[in-house]
Amino acid sequence: MLRSFTIRTAKRDEMIDITSFVEETVRQANVTEGIAVVYCPHTTAGITINENADPDVKRDMMRRFDETYPWEHPLDRHMEGNTAAHMKASTVGASQHVIIHEGRLLLGRWQGVYFCEYDGPRQRTFYVKVLEG
Repeated sequence: MLRSFTIRTAKRDEMIDITSFVEETVRQANVTEGIAVVYCPHTTAGITINENADPDVKRDMMRRFDETYPWEHPLDRHMEGNTAAHMKASTVGASQHVIIHEGRLLLGRWQGVYFCEYDGPRQRTFYVKVLEG
């Protein structure tokens, strides 16, 4: 099963918890054992799995990304001016996979799946593919 989701991001940099979208797709697929693949087809956004209990983790991550990849750098030549967004997206990656066991995502107690926006606000798409086996 393959599902496409569209979300609207609100800020230039943000992490949006999309765990419920992935869980919903697994339920609809009625798969008890397999893999869920979450994929982002954008070059300035990504997918990660991280803590979903303390919102300070998201804020700290975004701050540290900004420290590592400042939005403006005098040597950047990319005409759109969003080289930092490309760097952040490459660091996080375009996809994650999660084991499905007994019909549920096998995530850690404090883990969630996040869509990471680095060049918003925008309308974005991500995909969830459920593979049985």
